[in-house]
Amino acid sequence: MSQCENYKPLTPKLALDLAAPRTWVASVFPALFGNFYCWQQGMGLTWIRGIMLLAACILLQSAVNTFNDYFDFIKGTDSEGDHVEISDAVLIYGNINPKSALILGIVYMAAGAALGLISCMGNGMIPVLIGIIGGVVILLYSGGPVPVSYLPIGELVSGFVMGGLIPLGIAGCADGKLHWQVLLYSLPLIVGIALIMMSNNGSDIEKDMRAGRRTLPTCIGRKKTVRLYRYFIISWVTLAAVMPLTLLGFTGFISTIFVVIFGRKVIKKQLSCRLEPQGRIATMQGIVLMNIVLNGAYAASFAAGFIQEVFHG
Repeated sequence: MSQCENYKPLTPKLALDLAAPRTWVASVFPALFGNFYCWQQGMGLTWIRGIMLLAACILLQSAVNTFNDYFDFIKGTDSEGDHVEISDAVLIYGNINPKSALILGIVYMAAGAALGLISCMGNGMIPVLIGIIGGVVILLYSGGPVPVSYLPIGELVSGFVMGGLIPLGIAGCADGKLHWQVLLYSLPLIVGIALIMMSNNGSDIEKDMRAGRRTLPTCIGRKKTVRLYRYFIISWVTLAAVMPLTLLGFTGFISTIFVVIFGRKVIKKQLSCRLEPQGRIATMQGIVLMNIVLNGAYAASFAAGFIQEVFHG
């Protein structure tokens, strides 16, 4: 019996596992922030268009995750001894045909691109160009002769594209204009998402070195990576707590209060992470939770600003 005959079918559960819902915080909160920013600023973004853009971002994030799993499996980067959860290594533990995962990634990407293009209709080329840049990065992130995820710029690229370009693109879909200030307002999102990548790469230094990856942690070593990691966590917490106050005034206290009340334990725990392989699962769970708390609080402050504008209007 050939290996192909041993493959299991790609079930809806396995397809969802490849999409990695636990990582959707990297697309959901930037999209929510972009939507609420547009609504709070009265930029004319319709509710249906905002929902479609949120769905598009989730689908494109799912494509990134699926392509990443596919290319890592094909290149032999992942193995059962890499301290990953079963749902994070579907091609290893699920025994499905890698071609099925590749096709699924293409489907996710096509569906996300279609929703994005529909949402851009009537607003010129600016949001389309932003979407094209994001799509190219998705393809280059895990694929190509030298994937972005194999380079020291992986953290910067993932943070900028997910945390910065998503809100920028949504603002462009609202009125067809380029709102550069959105990138500045997106700093907490950019840093938080970049730290997801750093958490992963910092825990995988030995594995990545064996695979020939030149990630930032493999270049500077674990000791400097941990020091840089803690610096960015402190910077992120500061941005999430202070920026809403400067941008929204008293309404911004919502983010500050959320960070102080709900973020203390997870922030303290994440600052103590040593980014070692055996602690990888806990590290990844912690940084995802931090994104939910901090970037969720940041987006919530703009939601509150929008509600305030509705009532005062």
